[in-house]
Amino acid sequence: MPIATLPELFERSVALYPHNTLLLEKQGDSYAPLTYAETRDAVHTFCSGLISLGVRAGDRIGLIAEGRNDWVISELAIFYAGAINVPLSVKLHEGADLQFRLAHAECRYVVVSSSQAAKVRQLRSALPFLEQVVILDPMDAYAPGEIPAAEVRTSGMKHLVEHAAELSKRRASLKGSDPATICYTSGTTADPKGVVLTHRNYVANVEQSSGLLNIPPWYCSLLILPWDHCFAHTAGIYTLMQNGASMASVQVGRTPIETLKNIPVNIRESRPTFLLSVPALARNFRKGIESAIREKGKITWWMFRAGLSTANAYNADGWNRGKGIRALVKPLVALFDAVIFSKIRSTFGGRLEFFIGGGALLDLELQRFFYALGIPMLQGYGLSEAAPVISANVLARHKLGSSGSIVPNLEVRICDEGGKPLPAGKQGEIVVRGENVMAGYWKNDTATKEVLRDGWLFTGDLGYLDADGFLFVLGRTKSLLIANDGEKYSPEGIEETICSQSRYIDQMMLYNNQSPYTAALVVANREALRGWMLSHGHNPAEEAGQHAALRLIQHELFAYRTGGHYAGLFPDRWLPAAVAVLPEPFTEQNEQLNSTLKMVRGKIAVSYEARIRTLFTPRGKDICHDENRNVIRVICA
Repeated sequence: MPIATLPELFERSVALYPHNTLLLEKQGDSYAPLTYAETRDAVHTFCSGLISLGVRAGDRIGLIAEGRNDWVISELAIFYAGAINVPLSVKLHEGADLQFRLAHAECRYVVVSSSQAAKVRQLRSALPFLEQVVILDPMDAYAPGEIPAAEVRTSGMKHLVEHAAELSKRRASLKGSDPATICYTSGTTADPKGVVLTHRNYVANVEQSSGLLNIPPWYCSLLILPWDHCFAHTAGIYTLMQNGASMASVQVGRTPIETLKNIPVNIRESRPTFLLSVPALARNFRKGIESAIREKGKITWWMFRAGLSTANAYNADGWNRGKGIRALVKPLVALFDAVIFSKIRSTFGGRLEFFIGGGALLDLELQRFFYALGIPMLQGYGLSEAAPVISANVLARHKLGSSGSIVPNLEVRICDEGGKPLPAGKQGEIVVRGENVMAGYWKNDTATKEVLRDGWLFTGDLGYLDADGFLFVLGRTKSLLIANDGEKYSPEGIEETICSQSRYIDQMMLYNNQSPYTAALVVANREALRGWMLSHGHNPAEEAGQHAALRLIQHELFAYRTGGHYAGLFPDRWLPAAVAVLPEPFTEQNEQLNSTLKMVRGKIAVSYEARIRTLFTPRGKDICHDENRNVIRVICA
């Protein structure tokens, strides 16, 4: 019989790989391992402690903690108890956002790290369902209704002795159709919805993912993405667990910035064989690599660029790498690899074989960049409602620019606006059906009926399947640019490409809502722009200097127009004809990025409504208008 639940999956792996390392956590100066068998003991103890607290089957339990051993142990313990985990991002800063999720899911319990406890304390009076808060780390003092995890574990050890059969009874009563988690969407286009994923949804998607990508037991990944998100959850935690492999957590710093700075250090220490990434992280990795190469001087920079060009010519689109006349440059590729690229790979620990990219579109040029370095960023596609993996490129079969092959045992159609299937090569909405498709949205039948029809999940994403069965994802249908003649176009590929190619543009959102031309909201790279101005003798406080900086940004954008260096990549009509330079970046704190660092377009458009209106006036078409000059003066001062 197929495995139905996540506890079954875990117990099977413990039986097969009891002495393999499952969890790696930084303790002191090094990573300490926890085996599969040791993790099971910790899960059984913590689960029994939760049962002794009064946790019942079907209870919802919030989990708010940084990625760490206790995250996995807590979630599995919740599952063993027959309860439902509500994993929540540590980046939820606004009380209203956190309150909505905890209240909507009617959480009776919350498990938190000490750094997150204050958020829940502030909300206690507004959460009538909440009975107990379990705090994973020692605290100086505990408020009423709070309990240290150490006490829960102590109670658990006692409960295991006195009620030995209870744990087995709970686990045996679990069914594949039982909800495992309620994962709240990040609300890029609407209010958050609670995606109900069953145990079998997860197990099926792990099986599908493992059927596409071989994960040997000696593999290890440093999970740098939020563990509460479906991508890291399934493609990281449970796919590794299914295959006897290991997962390392990022060392938590005193501040979020310190935690981010720990990532490159932890990569070198944990020496992962693959990493999960999203486009924003991929761009940061690239910019860090290029910055380090530039510092080594002009000759090294020239060799690096020459190596990239040579490798790109040899690699082609991946599937045809080194074929035909390309084979002639193989010795040159090997030379550049030995002299430059191997040294770059060593900064990633020396064992890194590939990245798995997801979360949003990754532009083709960025894929080529990492492929040339010898650590391909293999793009995949999925969404929370599908647990989440739908397709992926893998080393054995990939095509750059695509989102890869469909995972096994999943039906995929491309449908027109009426829901009718389209042939290969035709663009339409991506529609899927399989065991990984969610049960529905928590307490939201209306939204469920909109996306689930006769067992098919209508993803809301635009794409097509080519003749070889590779899926090409073009973007969200709700994010499409719509011209005044009704023609539609997805902006995400343009935005990703320009931001990854330009040193001076960090973020950009294109906007066209039935307008005569496309406009752009641009976040400049302050340091790069300021450095350029100083090196060219421009003063940010002077109008001439402000004009020069704005013309540089305009030049970066116009490079994609007819006659420009990158002409032909995108139709001119969808490239920006008017630009607003913004005073601050899109961040999670201002709610303009979600937890996977995708832009929340609706909120951005509302925040900059007045600036957008100006862009569609004669004054706004001149990039050097007063508002843009004032922004340059401030950010480059």
